[in-house]
Amino acid sequence: MVPVQAAEIVCAHSPDSDDAYMFYALASGKVSSPAVRFRHVLSDIQTLNQKAREGAYELTAVSYHAYPYIADKYCLMAAGSSVGDGYGPMVVALSPIAAGDLKGKRIAVPGKLTTAYLTLRLMQPDFKEVVVPFDKILDAVRDGQADAGLVIHEAQLTHVAGGFHTIVDLGAWWKETYGLPLPLGANVLLRGLDPEVARESNRLMRESIQYALDHREEALAYAMQFARDLEAPLAEKFVGMYVNHFTVDCGELVPKAAQKLLDLGHEAGLIPHRVSIEFVR
Repeated sequence: MVPVQAAEIVCAHSPDSDDAYMFYALASGKVSSPAVRFRHVLSDIQTLNQKAREGAYELTAVSYHAYPYIADKYCLMAAGSSVGDGYGPMVVALSPIAAGDLKGKRIAVPGKLTTAYLTLRLMQPDFKEVVVPFDKILDAVRDGQADAGLVIHEAQLTHVAGGFHTIVDLGAWWKETYGLPLPLGANVLLRGLDPEVARESNRLMRESIQYALDHREEALAYAMQFARDLEAPLAEKFVGMYVNHFTVDCGELVPKAAQKLLDLGHEAGLIPHRVSIEFVR
């Protein structure tokens, strides 16, 4: 009997502690399959969003905001969503101001395809964006390039220690306004993949996330390499915020929330066309 050749899947994700945590079991061979072999590529989320528009990778992490622009090429995966349930990206500034005072201000943002940017536009349509790399947001505010900054990743937990004030937590605003969690990031699969390979990829992703949750200490030790000098307790808190039961499987609530987010974006003129959420399970 001739052995089946494993399909190689180029798997692109960000070099962040939460992504490292969920991909740990796959990257280390703790979870594997004779049918699918992953090759990992690391890049920041804005670059991944742009690459997805080109169909560059078979499996890639993207922002939910990017999905309408890539839905012709990719389908969402039920496993791997980063979701903030009552918390999320934050607008911060050096002086405490009211959220309403952000109108007309210059706000440093980590990319116009990020879900954080879309959510901020829904909350406050009138501001001038200054696009800078996500890890330079606080510097841009401190240097006077912007009046406030939209922070994602670990800066959500570290900005106060840097002398910044939280102006608004967009995940909290979204939950208070719509009663839903805020879907921020997702994994997507190229539509041209063999259906069996797609399902197996989703199964492996789900098992990798579950392995990390079941072997927390081991997976956290690996993720700490990607925590950008974050102290261990903060890194653990950050990972716990964004790798949870929603990440193992999106269930029914995450698709509902994502559809609401993208529909509102379309109605506000921020997304050019309406799109229907579609998942590989």
